[in-house]
Amino acid sequence: MRLVLLTLLSMLAFAANSLLCRLALASGSIDPASFSAIRLASGAAMLVVVMRVRKVSPIARGGWVPAFWLFAYAAAFSFAYVRLPTGVGALLLFGAVQATMVGAGLWRGERLLPRQWCGLVLAMGGLVALLLPGLSAPSPGSAALMLAAGVGWGAYSLYGKQALDPGAATAGNFVRAVPFAALLVAVCATQLSVSGAGLVYALCSGAVTSGLGYIVWYTVLPRLRSSAAASVQLSVPMLAALGGTLLLGEAWTQRLSWTGLAILGGIALVVLAPKRPA
Repeated sequence: MRLVLLTLLSMLAFAANSLLCRLALASGSIDPASFSAIRLASGAAMLVVVMRVRKVSPIARGGWVPAFWLFAYAAAFSFAYVRLPTGVGALLLFGAVQATMVGAGLWRGERLLPRQWCGLVLAMGGLVALLLPGLSAPSPGSAALMLAAGVGWGAYSLYGKQALDPGAATAGNFVRAVPFAALLVAVCATQLSVSGAGLVYALCSGAVTSGLGYIVWYTVLPRLRSSAAASVQLSVPMLAALGGTLLLGEAWTQRLSWTGLAILGGIALVVLAPKRPA
């Protein structure tokens, strides 16, 4: 039961990142550059504290390349959510992450089973349908930014798969991402605007749903089968969409329902398929 509760808590934290970002930016209480910087800095501070408790150097793991990809994800994520609804953004992000990781595997020579190819085609078809012009179509520029955020997170995840201590590596990468965020703030200096509410949203997103959320996830991850870990992550976009509907008053459209089913169903066929025999 403890494992189930911790797993659910980590998935809620990941979905809450989308909700907090959308709430902060849709209300105009903070600009996207400041949100990104505060999120990364507060996440780094929380992870440094956790690493100190563990008696681990907060910069002993990680590196500058994965830190850049972490920053690229966080920045594009924030700028995209200025106009994207919560659920649509989460679906685009999740689809781009998985497409990036599958694409990297194919580039390295991995081979997919027939059902995985079907799943990949289904998921990509869902993404295309989600982006087709129409009354409920997302903003093209914001959608492109969220897809870029997904590529950044996918690249970051590929580096994370090689980490011996994912929690320590995450801490080191967050710390190293802060200078990139500071540079972004300097570039956008004339457009900065932070209210008290916006500051609270960004701090919660960084310290709680990112910093502590990742620590909880990496605590339960070694105890989950790979298929179970992949399965529970499929819940994040739908949790974000549900939260956007219930808490932010966003519309749950038929396009979101059908494309979400196609994207998540296709991804499930890819990630939950048995491994190809050697």
